[in-house]
Amino acid sequence: MQSARGGILRLVVRRISTPSAAAPLASSKIAAVLPGRGQPPEKKDEKKDVVISDYWGILPKKLVDEQGKPWPWNSFRPTEAYAPDLTIDLKKHHNPVSVVDKLAYWTVKTLRIPTDIFFQRRYGCRAMMLETVAGVPGMVGGMLLHCKSLRRFEHSGGWIKALLEEAENERMHLMTFMEVVQPKWYERALVFTVQGVFFNAYFLCYVLFPRLAHRIVGYLEEEAIHSYTEYLKEIDKGTIPNAPAPAIAIDYWRLPKDAKMRDVVEVVRADEAHHRDVNHFAADIHKAGKELRSAAAPLSYH
Repeated sequence: MQSARGGILRLVVRRISTPSAAAPLASSKIAAVLPGRGQPPEKKDEKKDVVISDYWGILPKKLVDEQGKPWPWNSFRPTEAYAPDLTIDLKKHHNPVSVVDKLAYWTVKTLRIPTDIFFQRRYGCRAMMLETVAGVPGMVGGMLLHCKSLRRFEHSGGWIKALLEEAENERMHLMTFMEVVQPKWYERALVFTVQGVFFNAYFLCYVLFPRLAHRIVGYLEEEAIHSYTEYLKEIDKGTIPNAPAPAIAIDYWRLPKDAKMRDVVEVVRADEAHHRDVNHFAADIHKAGKELRSAAAPLSYH
């Protein structure tokens, strides 16, 4: 009897002291649902070398173009590609009459002097520098309007989206010209310096005088139209080679597959003309003593 009890006791002790095979499995399941613990290892696509994580439920979608071919760009989607309006009036000009308009006009004319001296007729580098500056105002204006909308619990009339779209469009111009022109180290340093100064100056200008800020951008875009027109003249004269258009430009602007750089410069110039109209329109709204949200923003272009 005692030996039987001793055998049962030894069996119970052995079962208690022996690690359960199910314990690691249960603990791993618990850890898998706890934030920051037991996260499944990230999967790696060997073909594209892209890290994919299904733990957070963020999986990249397989995008295709209109022909059903894989979409090669992560920076924009097929639905964001568009065909610019090449019929837009390139000669429109806002005549500076008021003090604010004249201040904006001559500010832009003054800024053009060092640009002409530095880049002269190197229009590829000039376009690159121009776009690093042109992408700032839309982001600054959109950001400030966004914060204002949050503070006042009111809609923006679509102007937040319109200005951010402008900033993104200008950035895509830069990404395109980066395929054509490789900036030197001192040009990169210049971009870093100019962007830092211009961002802060435009930020203060938009906070204090939004009408002046938009009018400055309107005149900047007029100068951009002039610069790209000169760019086209140099291409037509053969001074600048009419090379094949970068692939990113063909997909972004829905250009023909055999498009050339001349086609790219034309669509970029059309974009600048649209931005000119939008910013002069915004300045006119402020001139009338109203806020931007009182007029619907032009959102149908991009």
